[in-house]
Amino acid sequence: MYQGGRPNRLASLLNRWWAWLAAAGLWPGRLAALEVRGRRSGRLTSFPVAIADHGGERYLVAMLGEGTNWVANLRATRGQAVLRHGRREAVWLEPVEPAARAPILRRYLQIAPGARPHVPVDRRAPLADFDAIAARYPVYRIRPGREEGTSPARSR
Repeated sequence: MYQGGRPNRLASLLNRWWAWLAAAGLWPGRLAALEVRGRRSGRLTSFPVAIADHGGERYLVAMLGEGTNWVANLRATRGQAVLRHGRREAVWLEPVEPAARAPILRRYLQIAPGARPHVPVDRRAPLADFDAIAARYPVYRIRPGREEGTSPARSR
């Protein structure tokens, strides 16, 4: 359904459906809709995402890797986005360095079964296996943000 890293028609339809369910808060809390401005169109686009928790923080992982559309849009907005799960949460998504991604990627595969076919490591594999692929899968730490048009909160 994701030939060449892009969703086919069926995957696009399913993504819209999952994003709607997540935004409405009709699915478990780990599933949310990520809203990001399109880098070319400027229109708000919505993507279903699974939120991975690790070490008391929340993270988003691009299961299709660097070429993921929401990652390109996010970079164009300098990390500014909105998560929706029954309510709107303005967020700033902070990139995580590849050296710190392995435990987050493993946790992500534990909570997001739909991502498993797209990541070439078993969810029970040792962290060294995740280190080997970490640079190919962008990971973002979820930070509190502000509504569009203002600077993101960069608390540490």
